[in-house]
Parts: sequence; structure tokens; C-alpha cells
Amino acid sequence: MALSCQYYCCLFVSCLTILCLLLVQPHVAFSALLFSLRNHHNHNHHTRPMIQANQSNCALFAGTWVRDDTYPIYQSSNCPIIDPEFNCQMYGRPDSDYLKYRWQPLNCELPRFNGYEFLLKMRGKTVMFVGDSLGRNQWESLICMVSAAAPTTPTQIFRGDPLSTFKFLDYSLSISFYRAPYLVDIEIEHGKRVLKLEKISGNGNLWRGVDVLSFNTGHWWSHTGSLQGWDYMESGGKYYQDMDRLVALDEALKTWANWVDTNIDSTRTQIFFQSISPTHYDTSEWNLGAATTAAAAAATTTTAKNCYGETEPISGTSYGGTYPEQMRVVDSVLRDMQNPAYLLDITMLSELRKDGHPSIYSGDLNPQQRANPARSADCSHWCLPGLPDTWNQLLYTALFF
Repeated sequence: MALSCQYYCCLFVSCLTILCLLLVQPHVAFSALLFSLRNHHNHNHHTRPMIQANQSNCALFAGTWVRDDTYPIYQSSNCPIIDPEFNCQMYGRPDSDYLKYRWQPLNCELPRFNGYEFLLKMRGKTVMFVGDSLGRNQWESLICMVSAAAPTTPTQIFRGDPLSTFKFLDYSLSISFYRAPYLVDIEIEHGKRVLKLEKISGNGNLWRGVDVLSFNTGHWWSHTGSLQGWDYMESGGKYYQDMDRLVALDEALKTWANWVDTNIDSTRTQIFFQSISPTHYDTSEWNLGAATTAAAAAATTTTAKNCYGETEPISGTSYGGTYPEQMRVVDSVLRDMQNPAYLLDITMLSELRKDGHPSIYSGDLNPQQRANPARSADCSHWCLPGLPDTWNQLLYTALFF
């Protein structure tokens, strides 16, 4: 009974606050009212955790996508560092409207990315993305966004494995990507790949002394069979051919969090953790309720099996599909850190962008693969220009505003 009273009191206060806003900002208040009611409606269900931005005055990660013809801020043809894997326009994507959307938070305006300001404020500093290929996706995006503001400034690039670095020489700014899909170590023992859930050694040597560190992990933990990146996992001195993936992720992230708390000087280095980037392989997740007849449902099934052919974002502020269970692990680990990383919670806003993936328009696919989108479409990574530009706009906002 007490919980019920508390719930309705909280609902009343939220609605009263938003109704007051109607006198000042009616369009914002109406959207916020719908958002608040939806959250209260789901109060007693097993829904996604409500992870808030570090800024108390702006819910950066709750909002909607709006059409904006001033985007994108760069063209793929003017940014040669984009990998073929992400270069959708070069590899035949016929539509371009997916480039014309801007993220609009519910109760504030997101500052537009200013590449020249980024160069000035980050002069003499180092930025490093650490993680899997989604981190590389974001690394290339940031380089393109900054380069567009200073197209004639001298640059230098070194591509390696695990470390790649791009330098803006006049500004002594380095932007790097360090490939570490699990964040923890993976080593070869007796010819077998062993994922060390309790160890970060060599990986971490180059993470120290960086001014901005942004970590991500997630996708590789769900791979199975021939796609998984290990033969054994090691935990507590014991070896496992497999184990519950969420348990393994939790253990690895706790190892990472302890490493960060022990080795990173938070007075010098700004630490970010980017939430799980979603995939769009199941059209039923965003077509819920769309098919009203058996014939319509059959047509949907035969014409679209994944993100192939999707050209528009999902409207509204919420996604009907499955929220990554991994995010509950991420949230729990970050909350227990001595110096918590800033969570760039891009999951929900990215879930709305079913239109942003390379699909079959990837330089990594051959003609036979492109002819079979049901099997070959890439609905994990993102086109450039595209969604990762918004991730970097949010990073930019967190750094400077």
C-alpha cells in the first residue's frame, strides 16, 4: 500500500511540474509528459534501467530524431580515412535521407559540434577510444568531424594493431583507437586463445596518461561457435569452455573498473564508458503492431528480414524491441566504481536508428554477398557520415558544456 501511495504521489508531482512547463515551452512539456507517463506506466515491469546523464539539468539521452537539412557536417568523399566497412555512399547506398537527422533531447538543445573549437580546446592533448570495432567506427567519425573544420591543417596517421593514431600536427592533438574488444586480456596458451576475465596487463600500458579515454565493449561477448574470440575463459584460476555470458561480462567489467580506479588519475583524465550499441537484425522489433492482417504480416516477412531497405528512423522516444541485458551489468559496475566513468548512454537513441547501418553497402562484401541481404547485411556497424557523429556530438557536449 505504501509503495502504491509513493508511486502515485511521484506521478502527481511529475505531471504537475510538466503542466507548469506548458505555460513556457508547450512543445517540450507535451513530449516530456508522454515520456514521464510511459516511465510510470512501466514502473512495476522488468524494463530497461533508467540511467541518467551526469548533467542534472538536461536529459541528453532521452529524446527523438528530427529532420535537419544542415546535416551531415562532412562528406565521406572528403574524409579518406573511412574504412570501406563504413563507407556506405561510396559502395552504392542509393538513399541519403538517413544523413539528414539530428538528435533532439526532450528538455534541452544539444550543442552543434564545432570542430575548430574542439581543436583549440584539445590542443596538446590526447583522446583514445578503447574497445571493439564500434569504437573504431566512432574514432573515424571524430576524425572526419574535426577535419571538416580544418581541411588544410597538416595531419599524420598511423594504422596498427592494436593501436592506430591520427594527429593534427599544428595543434599537437592525437586521436587514437586501441583495439581491445573485451577490455580484459586474451592470451595464447598451448595454442589456445584464453580470455582472462581477471587480468588487464599489456593492454593497459598505453591507456595511462591519456587526457580523454572512452571505453566500449559488448558485441564480442555474445558471439558463439566459430565467431567467438576465445577457446577458453579463465576465472579464479580455472578454465571454462563457456559460461553465462552476463556473468563473464560482469567479471571482466569489474576487472576493468578496478584497473581504472587503480591506474587512472581522474584529476587529469576524463573517463567515459559508451553504452551498448544496438543491432537491427529482427524487423519484428520495430514492426510491432504494424501488420494488421495475416497477409500484411506475410508481406513484411518476405520483403524485409533485417535492416536492409530501412531508410527512416523510428519515430517517437521509445523502441519496442529488446533492450540489451548487458546494460544492466554496465550500470551496476559503473555505480560501484570509486571514480565512476561518465556513461555516454547512446543505446536508446541508437535503437531508433534502424536506417543507419551499412546493410549491404559495405566495401567488405563481394557481389554475391550483396545479392543476398538476408544473410549478408551488416546491421551492427554504422555508416559514416551517420549515427556515430551524434555519439561524438554527445561526447563533445560532455567535455565542454
